[in-house]
Amino acid sequence: MTREEIERIIEEENIGFFRLQFVDIFGFMKNVALPKSQLKKALDGMMMFDGSSIDGFARIDESDMYLKPDYDTFCVLPWRNKDGVAAARIICDVHKSDGTPFEGCPRVNLKRVLQEARQLGYTMNVGTEAEFFLFEKDDKGRATTITNDVASYFSLDPEDSGNDCRREIIEILEKMGFEIEASHHEVSEGQHEINFKYADALAAADNTVTFKWVVKTIAARYGFHATFMPKPIFGVNGSGMHTNQSLFNLDGSNAFFDESDPLQLSKVAYSYIAGALKNAAAFTAVANPLVNSYKRLVPGYEAPVYCAWSASNRSALIRIPASRGLSTRTEIRSPDPSCNPYLAFA
Repeated sequence: MTREEIERIIEEENIGFFRLQFVDIFGFMKNVALPKSQLKKALDGMMMFDGSSIDGFARIDESDMYLKPDYDTFCVLPWRNKDGVAAARIICDVHKSDGTPFEGCPRVNLKRVLQEARQLGYTMNVGTEAEFFLFEKDDKGRATTITNDVASYFSLDPEDSGNDCRREIIEILEKMGFEIEASHHEVSEGQHEINFKYADALAAADNTVTFKWVVKTIAARYGFHATFMPKPIFGVNGSGMHTNQSLFNLDGSNAFFDESDPLQLSKVAYSYIAGALKNAAAFTAVANPLVNSYKRLVPGYEAPVYCAWSASNRSALIRIPASRGLSTRTEIRSPDPSCNPYLAFA
């Protein structure tokens, strides 16, 4: 999207406020909200903020940082205030005061790694399956651990009493440009999953943090507390974020597919799997960042517990889904939705 297109849409849609969004080291979405009068400054990348106030960013004596917008992430938010004034958002990279990309910005780091992959002749597609719970709130508006239903895998209403909330989440996401593939109630009471189409790794990370934000926002409107905590309730299935990954050659062909192989996997695919297994301990620290993350990775709850790969066994760290051709991919099953997707994908 071009700057001119953004300016035209802002006029046509009666945009009154503009959100510059970025993520901290933990993957939490942050934003600076600006009135329309500051649009030029925002699009010029001249919006400064105090980086020392963001965990993991900078010390107090080197805190001046700038938000550099990525025009391709511009989106009109599908909700308006009581006066009918809309808001828009754009996701930003964090730059230092000298104008260079900030090394501590998770999005900058993912872009750097993807550029290295391109120099090797590959692009990367990612699709995530992030699960979440909906909990009731008490009379003071505080979250409880009481689930909003007693439904189970693939239940429908009236057992799935979160169906209306989930449906509105989908409608909002579609208005924001997501291609929703499926949604359903998950195994545990109050647990849900919404699947959206894969994208290149950077867009997939943007979509993942946007998805979590929308889920929490819409759930709050229904009086629920949405959590992406990996194991909020002992003794039931936790929430994972299975991450489907594939490399593509620059000519658009799937680098993981080889029709002549017994499993129709290429040497690149086998090397990718081997590299992931070899470095599993290291990337687990990033993809499973909480103490609570490891309460999910135990036998008996469909979570991976073996550092192995398989074409079918879901207890393995890496599963190879049945689809082949352009859909050939690996499914890394250990990540959970508490992780920072930019760092996890990098």
